[in-house]
Parts: sequence; C-alpha cells; structure tokens
Amino acid sequence: MIKTTLVGGAIAAALASAVPLAASAQEFTPDQPECIAPAAAGGGWDFTCRQVARILRETELIDGSMRVQNLSGGGGGVAYAEVVNKRNDENDLIVAASTATATRLAQGAFPGNTMDEVRWLGTIGADYGVIGVRPDSEIEDLPQLMSALQNNPRDISIGGGSASGGWDHLKVLIAAQEAGIEDLRAIKYVAFAGGGEAISQLLAGSLQAYSGDLSEAMGFVESGDLRVLAVLAPERLEGDFSEFPTAAEQGLDVVGANWRGFYGPGEMSEEAYDWWVSQLDTMYASEEWKAVMEQNGLADLDLHGEEFNEFVAESVSDIEEISREIGLVQ
Repeated sequence: MIKTTLVGGAIAAALASAVPLAASAQEFTPDQPECIAPAAAGGGWDFTCRQVARILRETELIDGSMRVQNLSGGGGGVAYAEVVNKRNDENDLIVAASTATATRLAQGAFPGNTMDEVRWLGTIGADYGVIGVRPDSEIEDLPQLMSALQNNPRDISIGGGSASGGWDHLKVLIAAQEAGIEDLRAIKYVAFAGGGEAISQLLAGSLQAYSGDLSEAMGFVESGDLRVLAVLAPERLEGDFSEFPTAAEQGLDVVGANWRGFYGPGEMSEEAYDWWVSQLDTMYASEEWKAVMEQNGLADLDLHGEEFNEFVAESVSDIEEISREIGLVQ
C-alpha cells in the first residue's frame, strides 16, 4: 500500500523541526532581480513569484522591484531547461518551485536534467492541496466524487495546473486509491499551464472537478466560483479556512502539503547564492510575510540553503517511491 500521507517523511520532519538560518551580510546585490514563474498567470508558481517580489520590495530587501516572467510548459520543464541550458551562471535570477517540481524530477519528466543542476535556495511555506467543484455541481462531498470516478470514470474530468502524472494529478490518484478505486488509469486528468486556467475550464463546464492548492484556489472561493470538497490537511485549518472539510474527516486518510520555494542557476556565484538564501530567510521571518501566509493558508515551512537541498533530495526520493507504487514510473 502506498503512503497516503503525501506530506511524507521529508516534509513532516521539516514542518516539525525547521530552524531559521541566521542572516549574514553579503557584498553581492542583484542589479536586475528576476523571478521566473514556470506556469501561466493565476497559478501557485505565479503566486509565489509575485507575492515574494512584493514583500521583498516592501521590506527593502531588494532595491527597486523584481521582474516576474511567466514561462510555462512541461510542468515546469521549459523553465528548468531554460535555466540549466541558457542561464546557468546568472546571479540575479530565481525560479519558483514546489512539490510539483520535485514530482517531475522524481518521474524523470525533465529529460536529461537532475535536481543537482540548480541551487536550491529556500522555502516560503507549505500549501495544502484542495479538491473542488463548481458551486452548482451536484457533487456534494469527496466520497461522492470518488464514487462517481468508480462508477462512471469517463464522465468525470479533473483538471489541475500540473502536467499529467504531476503533483495535482498525483493527489487525485492517491485519494482514489485510498477510496478503493483499482483502475487508476481510467481516471481522466486534464493538464493545464496553471491552476487559474484549470479553474477557468471548470467554470466553462469542460471539467467536473479541480485539483490544486489552497493559495491558488482562495481567490476563486472568495469570488464564489469554486466550492471546496476537501482540503488535504491533517486537521481543519483555522480562521477563514475552518469551513473547509478535510479528506480525513470524510473517511479518506490523505494529506497533501505542497512546499513552495525557489531554486537558482547551478553556476551562480557563492556570493549570490548566500545573498539570496539570506534575503529569503529574512523575508520569511518578517511580519509582512507572516501576514501573507495567514491570508493564504500557508503552513510553516522554513528551510534554507543546504538544509533545503537535503529536503528536496528526500522529497524526490519519496515521490519516486510513490510514483512507482502507483505505476506512473517503471
């Protein structure tokens, strides 16, 4: 039986024991800071870049503003290849990453690329998974969705902002297996360039359900365009998120925490690497970033530098094991 707790050993341990990195002064400062969001606007990677760019500016951790570039394709693979092959020695560049990135690396979906070809800088929190439907959907809860997938899999299309076999797809498959569905390959998953596009297609009627993360879903929940069937957290969240039922309280023991963070080019200078690690760590500790986390339901996950590199390596290993047991990789 596979691990139904997607937090896994790596992220569970990190959530419990992460220790902030001491900030240190660095001589390096970027001339033209840039963040690549490896998906279209409206998704989790776009959220990561734009929110971090805003807080870095507001806290004066960067001079001026940071350019955000959306570079979608291949579940993050286009951006990864761009950095590794064309921009591998740039010091002003960071790239949004998440468990979705680790998933694609674990499944060998970035041809010829490994996690060791970039520098892993730090996290900015963890984002719990969400499965939702249109407000007018006849599907009332997660068990009813799983029953529909079991009985009429051809009639149910689920979309997300990760590639086929990626993180949003994987969450659905593990929930389905926990529900006792044996033919996981019959489940129809539709990949989009970002979570925003997936929700747009849900509203257009092309999809019957959506798989994504809380931070990218909240705007659509607040606008009345998305109804959450389940948040994949170990227990109900607090505050504005307390109305969302967990999968566990509906009888499906599935927890899915999507870490969010950044990598940089593999050949960036040590001075640049240390500067970005330090600035992200300082930003994470700021009151401004704590407010962003609270507003968007991000869980605490504070890892930077070598500690983050070790964490990513363990995440890749855990997801590779899960993917093999489900049959996504050989």
